[in-house]
Amino acid sequence: MSATSVLYDSPGARAKRRNILYTIVFLVLFALAAWWVLVQMADKNQLASEKWSPFVTDSKVWTTYLLPGLGETLKAAALSIVIALPFGALLGIGRLSDHSWVRVPVGAVVEFFRSIPVLLMMVFAAQAYAQFTNVSSDIRPLYAVVTGLVLYNASVIAEIVRAGILTLPNGQTDAAKAIGMRKGQTMAYVLLPQAVTAMLPALVSQLVVIVKDTALGGAILGLPELLSQNRTITANYGANTIATLVVIALIYIVLNFILTTFAGWLEQRLRRGKKSTGAVIPDVNAGAYVGDGI
Repeated sequence: MSATSVLYDSPGARAKRRNILYTIVFLVLFALAAWWVLVQMADKNQLASEKWSPFVTDSKVWTTYLLPGLGETLKAAALSIVIALPFGALLGIGRLSDHSWVRVPVGAVVEFFRSIPVLLMMVFAAQAYAQFTNVSSDIRPLYAVVTGLVLYNASVIAEIVRAGILTLPNGQTDAAKAIGMRKGQTMAYVLLPQAVTAMLPALVSQLVVIVKDTALGGAILGLPELLSQNRTITANYGANTIATLVVIALIYIVLNFILTTFAGWLEQRLRRGKKSTGAVIPDVNAGAYVGDGI
């Protein structure tokens, strides 16, 4: 008889053999697909050394295009984070207000901006800056991208903050009331400090979303971020589009791997912390809030 766990039955001998067979079939199909892709690339002369060698032999590819593009990506992401974090925290606290005249409008704002595609907000922001402000056309794409990212991610962060506070035991609020603390004092000195422990992993994971979404500004608004450098590199180094996109994708993978690794390390550290409540909020975009051990 196979052993069982709390969540599922452990696979028996036949299930294990079947899983091994499925794995082998998948690996064979994956290898065949990779071989077919490489053959097609070779037929189109996309594996020629002159298309890949500039990334190794010519430092100008990095100093003129890739690194400045990465800098623009990080600048747009950093500005968005710095603005969205406090804005989102305020919106999240507002959604928990006891006053309906605060809670209802804030909730409407959060749900509105969560429902609109971030690209659409960037386009609207660009048009608004062009028609109603004197912002220079050189920096208008950056303003528009940051505006769209702030509006969307602040609404997501608001839900993270709200969920983080709601995961705390009711006894925390009751104890604060018992010693005479007002609602604002309870939020500032009791609930928020503890909720930060639960919110941090989800907040850090939101960095990955922000970094990737900056590419929308390069594709539509002309922001000279990392992905948009594909066009200029291809124009100057002999139509090496695939090689350039592969290198740019690797840079994104490394950057996001660093961020997600940090998020995982931070989550484990918080889970082991003696002062942690044990509740960790997952990504709001996943559509569920789960309390660890609740």
